[in-house]
Amino acid sequence: MSKFLAIAAVISATAVAGCTQNINPTDADRAIIGAATGYTVQTVRGRGGSDRLRGAAIGGAAGALCDDFRLCQ
Repeated sequence: MSKFLAIAAVISATAVAGCTQNINPTDADRAIIGAATGYTVQTVRGRGGSDRLRGAAIGGAAGALCDDFRLCQ
């Protein structure tokens, strides 16, 4: 994968995470956004089905727990 795609994926994930700042998202909202971002990153990396699901699971868990660890306030 080219460096351009990797940089674009990181910027896109940051933009998606920033979309929730004015709506006071719940843990479920952040989990959905994290899962979608994890799935998208694995797709951009050219990974297969199980890797995409693993990325979605990790992203969903990170999204749901980021508020508990005060990372996304």
